[in-house]
This record gives sequence, structure tokens and C-alpha cells, in this order.
Amino acid sequence: MELLEKIQHLFGSYGYSVLFFGLLLEFIALPFPGETTMAYAGYLSYKGQLDFGILLILAFLGTTIGMTITYFIGAKAGLPFITRYGKWFLLKQDKLDKTQKWFGKYGNGLIFIGYFIPGVRHFTGYFAGIAAIPFRKFALFAYSGALFWVVLFLGIGKLFGPQWNVVFQLAHQYSAYLLAGVGLLLLIAVIYRYRTVWSQRNVKKKAPVPQRQKQNAD
Repeated sequence: MELLEKIQHLFGSYGYSVLFFGLLLEFIALPFPGETTMAYAGYLSYKGQLDFGILLILAFLGTTIGMTITYFIGAKAGLPFITRYGKWFLLKQDKLDKTQKWFGKYGNGLIFIGYFIPGVRHFTGYFAGIAAIPFRKFALFAYSGALFWVVLFLGIGKLFGPQWNVVFQLAHQYSAYLLAGVGLLLLIAVIYRYRTVWSQRNVKKKAPVPQRQKQNAD
């Protein structure tokens, strides 16, 4: 309740800017309850106090700008610098080690799913830069993941209204499983689409040549 009261006070004093600057600073690894703030902002939208479209744009921009800044810091400074001086920016060694381990396990996919893993999303941008992942590839994973993340948590407040806190706790606990389910459905859709296109190509190749075309060929 104390955290929620602080968030309420911030929105009462600063309005929309809380979401943009809060998420931007969170991804530079400064402490900010991004998911809780988004869900509460969605609730304020449900009550008609804030516009959902503006919240969505600001949350997406704050998240992606923060991630992009960390990407370029990682690319320019490198791991030795972040390991040595990261503690001044709350980049603790245990969290750096955890993110490095997850990066080795999931590769570029971690940039997308990292938003939903506590203690990891704040560091994926740094490691993407350190690993010299091409910016276009980084942006594809980072910006699509950001959109999914902000829509989910803003949507909780918008859709469930006064019950947002209960649903938020469930989403916060099981969001990784939800994401895995969505990813599995997308994979099935891609495989199905690929098999359909491949089958159509095979049918065209096996189709008999019309008799008139054969005579002309002779």
C-alpha cells in the first residue's frame, strides 16, 4: 500500500510524465516500479482521468528510449567498464552474472522475453550492446517486446478497473508463462503458414504440363 500511495502521489503531482521518465530511468537500472505504475495508470484511464492512447505512447517511448540508451552504453563502454563501475548505477554483479547466464541460454530472444523476467530486463540492453548485436536486430526484438509489455500491463488496469491489483499480481507471477504460450502459438502459426506455402509450391511443380504446351514445345 505504501508503494501504491507513492505512485498515486506522483501521478497527482506530475501526471503523464511520471510514466515516461519513470520507465526511461528504470531501464538505465534506477529503481522504479514500472509494471505496477503502468497497471495503475491503466486504472486511471479506466476511471477517465488519463487517456489510454497517450499512456501507451509515453510508456512505449520511455521503455524503448531507455533500452536504446543502455544498448549504446554497452556497445561503447564494454563489459569491463560496466563490471567495474556498474555498482554506481545499481548494476550489481549478481544481476549482471544472472543476465549474462540467461543471454547465453536464450540469445537474442532474451531481449524480447527479458521484460517479463524480474532482475533481467534492466540489463538486456547493456548486454545486447556488449555482444555487438546489430542495432536493427536489437531494435526488432527490443521494440516488439516493449510494445507487448506495455500493452499487457496498461491493459490490465484499463480492462479490469477496480480489480486491477488482483489481476496484476497474477500477471506479474505468470507473465513469463503467458509469453511462452503466445510465443508457442506464433511458432505454430508460422510453421503452419510455411507448410501451406511449401505444399502449394510442390503441387505446382507436380502439375502435368497441358497437351497443347507439349505440342508447341515439339
